[in-house]
Amino acid sequence: MFPENTKVLVVDDMNTMRKIIRKHLLGLGLKNITESDDGSTAWEEIEKGLTLKQPYELIISDWNMPILKGIDLLKKVREKLETTQVPFLLVTAEAELTQISEAIVAGVTDYMVKPFSTEIFVNKLTNVWNKAGQK
Repeated sequence: MFPENTKVLVVDDMNTMRKIIRKHLLGLGLKNITESDDGSTAWEEIEKGLTLKQPYELIISDWNMPILKGIDLLKKVREKLETTQVPFLLVTAEAELTQISEAIVAGVTDYMVKPFSTEIFVNKLTNVWNKAGQK
């Protein structure tokens, strides 16, 4: 699984959801967590991390947010050479096949539907880690 010093970015417009994800990450021993309230501020954080030579190593983002949606953030992340391989877990309340297909085409590492249990979160994060290790 991800080492405890992995730099993680959690993106969700709902503070409660960010706190839930943070709690799960802390429970797994991850401590280097930054939160962002939408895709545009997340993108600023990602660029800042690259500028400081401290890139994010895992992004967990909600799909439905104002200003810049999670799917659009994913597309920006995959377009930039320095971030094409960053593991990206997309979280959404939608389980529609068209959305899942769009996320796969855009290069998502994995996809998780809300609400989710601790067990599902751990399984998804393990899957993301396994996929990231193969790249």
